[in-house]
Amino acid sequence: MSNLVLNCEILNHVLEGKKITIEDAKEIFNISKHNPTELFNTAQTLRTNNKKNIVTFSKKVFFNVVNLCKDICSYCTYKAEPGESKLSMMNKDDILQLAQIAKKYRCVEALFVTGERPEERYDDARKWLKNNGFSSTAEYLAYCSEIALENGLFPHTNAGNLTKDEMKELRKTNPSMGLMLENSSERLAEKNMPHHFAPSKKPEARLRVLENAGELGIPMTTGILVGIGETENEIIESIFAIKKIHERFGNIQEVILQNFQPKDDTIMSDSPPVDENYFKRIVALTRVIMPDMNIQIPPNLSPMSYQSFLSVGINDWGGISPLTPDYVNPEFLWPRIQNVEENCQKEGFELRARFPVYPEFLSFVDSKIRDKMSEIQDCEGFVKREYWK
Repeated sequence: MSNLVLNCEILNHVLEGKKITIEDAKEIFNISKHNPTELFNTAQTLRTNNKKNIVTFSKKVFFNVVNLCKDICSYCTYKAEPGESKLSMMNKDDILQLAQIAKKYRCVEALFVTGERPEERYDDARKWLKNNGFSSTAEYLAYCSEIALENGLFPHTNAGNLTKDEMKELRKTNPSMGLMLENSSERLAEKNMPHHFAPSKKPEARLRVLENAGELGIPMTTGILVGIGETENEIIESIFAIKKIHERFGNIQEVILQNFQPKDDTIMSDSPPVDENYFKRIVALTRVIMPDMNIQIPPNLSPMSYQSFLSVGINDWGGISPLTPDYVNPEFLWPRIQNVEENCQKEGFELRARFPVYPEFLSFVDSKIRDKMSEIQDCEGFVKREYWK
């Protein structure tokens, strides 16, 4: 049997609703190097079968709460040091003021992002927390989430490796949370690799957080970072690691596939960006591995071609802000929501605004938060069009 015939046979099994093995996925990906058409077509069909012609996004405001971080990643420009101009340490008044402005812009999601436990490394962080009346970043995030919720926004916290107790507290105000796995390979934490000085990025620690979230019934956004020195097999193994957790707990609401873009003033500044066709093959393969998953690529990281990914299986753009930049990738501006909608329509898709939690995961959310959502929610669990427009 030829490789091409074998590839078609495996993909047909997926279309019939059968699961594929990790060995099957590696075989599909290897064959698609020479001809990705069957892989792309299968991904498109699976997306249509599971998500129809709807593509979603979250209208958000980005709270860059504190960007001090105890970790050092070779590709990161988000992390700041004390005294740097990009240092952000938002006090209570800052949080309230931005929340009120975001509400006027009719933002829906309040994305709270911080560095990894900055108080464990920096005196400045400890003093800042103390001045605000808190002993930990997680405790302060719970307070900030309350402010957001009181002002009509819905929090989604991404603050690294939170403990189970911290997540349990945050779930009172956060309908969903996020933690990027990035990759399941321990090799990326070895000497001269991107996570060598970032202990929180060790896969064992990240997977444990996702498992804890599963035990708590928290809808989680996670994903992988493509192009930081991993192998093809490590990418596939990472996707299956996420799939395993979702099969066990059913709480992974979304998988983000983020393409590496080199940044000045980082160790990896001379590393090449990810080849687009290679990235599309990864996107399509993820859809084949997890047919009914919500799969996202950030449109600002593929500014000239993001709409072309609609043909390889995605169904979400993630958060797009009309108000704040992408502080993690500040050199890449958000596209205008109107332009995204127009590009979706040209490709035959309908753009819908969602909450930070997807409609199919609303049953996981605290009833008090759901009651607040109902004020701007349509009959399908999305945000009413007249609100976000």
